[in-house]
Amino acid sequence: MEIYIKLFEVIFPVFFVIGIGYYLGKKNPKIDTKFITNFAANIGTPAMVIYAVTSTGINFEIFRDYFWYYLLAILSFSVVGVINLYLIKTKDIVRELPPLIFPNTGNMGLPICMFAYGSQGLGVSASITSLIILMHFTVGVFLADRKFNLNVIIKNPPFYAIIFSAIILFYEVEMPVFVINTTEWLMYTTIFLILMSLGIALTRLKVFSFNNALISSFTRMFIGPLIGIGLIIIFDLKGFAAGVLLIQCSMPSAVLNYLVGSIYSPKKVVDSVASTIVVSTIMSFITIPIVVYFALRYFS
Repeated sequence: MEIYIKLFEVIFPVFFVIGIGYYLGKKNPKIDTKFITNFAANIGTPAMVIYAVTSTGINFEIFRDYFWYYLLAILSFSVVGVINLYLIKTKDIVRELPPLIFPNTGNMGLPICMFAYGSQGLGVSASITSLIILMHFTVGVFLADRKFNLNVIIKNPPFYAIIFSAIILFYEVEMPVFVINTTEWLMYTTIFLILMSLGIALTRLKVFSFNNALISSFTRMFIGPLIGIGLIIIFDLKGFAAGVLLIQCSMPSAVLNYLVGSIYSPKKVVDSVASTIVVSTIMSFITIPIVVYFALRYFS
């Protein structure tokens, strides 16, 4: 019974805040979320990375190892994603690949891991989210635009936050209390805002090709956890960090795939990306509680 209570404590806050956003989006379809996007990208996400990586008790070895473990997961997602898109006869496999390889490790994964495993879970989760953020603005832009844009990296605040955090961990520098307190406040504010914006986004994104979106979402939501379990077995991972890896491999497609695609890809591709995000997110309301239950039961 205790594990079911813990599961409820982990899942309820996340889905409740998403529900608030969905309600607000339905009540006011014209509600402007540009502030949330700009705040999260330029201030909130860098603060979240700095706090979660440098102030939650993880060391450089854990940060480095799980950064690379999840890179292997992304490579695995990519292989499966290409096969999936080929089988459903997608015309532009390159541009439609991001929602299959970049899960929502930030908006949903990070708070779920935080509620499930506390500050240490947050730290490991942040190392994974750091990689996804970096990939969104490098590989993600390259796939959406079919060309590499160095300016996107140079102008990307989270990129510098990742480097800064890695240096702090490597040299074991103790962060000043005022920096910890400030970044912690900004982190919790960001988590609330991005979860709410996810709910708002679900009222605006539409499904244009349900059959293809359902197949791609099934691939994202069911093959993802299997890849996570495979990595845990291959590298003999144990404890809460293994649970975090499993949870982060099980997330639906990230909304940021839509935002990047809307800037760099044709509308037909963007519509397909949006469809996968919507269907996989709805599907996750069923699959995530199962995955979190499994993670809490076997990796605590």
